[in-house]
Amino acid sequence: MNLKGVLFIVLTILLLSGCSAKEEPALDDSKTKDQAVKENTDVNDESRNKFPLTGVSTGESMEQRAVAVMINNHPKARPQSGLSEADLVYEMLAEGDITRFLAIFQSEKPSQIGPIRSARDYYIETAKGLDCIYVCHGNSPDAKTMLDKGYIDNLNGLYYDGTLFQRSDDRKAPHNSYISFSDILKGAKEKGYEMKGAPEPFTFLSEKEAAGLQGEPALRAEISYGLQEYDVEYEYDATDKKYKRYSNGEQTVEYKSNKPILLDNILIIEATHQVIDEKGRRKIDLKSGGKGYLLQQGKVNEVEWVNKDGRIIPVKNDEEAGLVPGKTWINIIPDQPGLGKDVSF
Repeated sequence: MNLKGVLFIVLTILLLSGCSAKEEPALDDSKTKDQAVKENTDVNDESRNKFPLTGVSTGESMEQRAVAVMINNHPKARPQSGLSEADLVYEMLAEGDITRFLAIFQSEKPSQIGPIRSARDYYIETAKGLDCIYVCHGNSPDAKTMLDKGYIDNLNGLYYDGTLFQRSDDRKAPHNSYISFSDILKGAKEKGYEMKGAPEPFTFLSEKEAAGLQGEPALRAEISYGLQEYDVEYEYDATDKKYKRYSNGEQTVEYKSNKPILLDNILIIEATHQVIDEKGRRKIDLKSGGKGYLLQQGKVNEVEWVNKDGRIIPVKNDEEAGLVPGKTWINIIPDQPGLGKDVSF
């Protein structure tokens, strides 16, 4: 296979030892039936406070509007800052065979996010689907048109370099632009953007449902975007019940703290890609739906994905596939003919 021009994905499947399902807690006779029902309420019960993009319980306010930040993935921009606190991360091709991240923050508010990179129209569309404030530093011509017309509330580092956006001394431009969540809030206030209005929640599995997940065992997943520097590998940690992420063999961690990025859901979807200019800029069809793979709890299931009100949703047996509460990473790959032959279980 031509690794330069054609993206491929290989899911390496290793046998998992059998896992016993968690036992149901014994019913305390001193509790009323109503109390017992309340304590064992399904994770999807709207009466419980859960962050909409992670499904994690909280005693805090959940009304924070989501923020989407364009994150640089050039090797000189790694390790990045803030990714471990993102609820969702979308990874897509930009020019050529390089990828960038769209990190969505709603449940956590990092003190430093970046390095920040320039906007592309399909990243903007993705952020719009979650009604985010969109944060970038620079833009393509198509993206500039969308931002200038007010298609999405946005903060662009081209106009706030040295004020809301800060340049680090330990890296060279364009790999050194950062912003804090407090400065995002400051910029939103200056521009009159509403910061309340949490996105609609995704569907999440209960603890019992997550423990009973079925699927083909998958301890590793490898994705090639054409250049080795952007190869992605996920490795399942059975102890933590989370996936670790690697770029070009190096584990993805937080800059300075070395905190690892640990993920509960990996969604890999195929979408039509089209190169539209001599610089290699692309159009990516994120509306038509298609084939996908959902990795959770060391297992993989083939799914379909649909665009529901601007959001990418995994579907299995005509129903929305539930996510394990926690962090989710979404890899979007081209759907070249024959790609399915490169997926093995």
